[in-house]
Amino acid sequence: MNTSKLIFDKVNKTLEWFMITIFALLVLDVLFQVFSRYLMGTSFTWTEEFARFSLIWMTVLGAAYLNAKREHLSMDFLYQKLSLKNKRKASIIIEVFVFLFALIVMVIGGLNLVYTTLHLDQLSGTLRIPLGYVYAVLPFSGFLIMCFSVYHMANIYSNKNNI
Repeated sequence: MNTSKLIFDKVNKTLEWFMITIFALLVLDVLFQVFSRYLMGTSFTWTEEFARFSLIWMTVLGAAYLNAKREHLSMDFLYQKLSLKNKRKASIIIEVFVFLFALIVMVIGGLNLVYTTLHLDQLSGTLRIPLGYVYAVLPFSGFLIMCFSVYHMANIYSNKNNI
């Protein structure tokens, strides 16, 4: 097994466990909210905000994870009709567009959003954490997607017989 495959697998496994942890915290948070509201007769306002931020992180990191696994949503009716040579070309073009989207929208746009919210000292309503920390998942996930796209392009280029 080559070094890039080992790094790829290690990053995926770490990302997987991080998302499992976020999901477990989300479930505990919602259960605590239900418990406190119906059994204790009080409601904690921070639980709703924590659940929202957890869901944001899970969704954006999930996009990177699915990109790594190449299990993202796609419509491949026309793609399946292509010859092997044209499938390889189409796959490279798709990965280039994914890379560019991640770079322009997620990394550059995400860094701009993080910088702006941190520079303006915007805090979340209840937890009072800087919103830049919440939005930091965008450029991080975009960077991961870019790395995964480069990895996939290298695999497409090196594997002449399959995609």
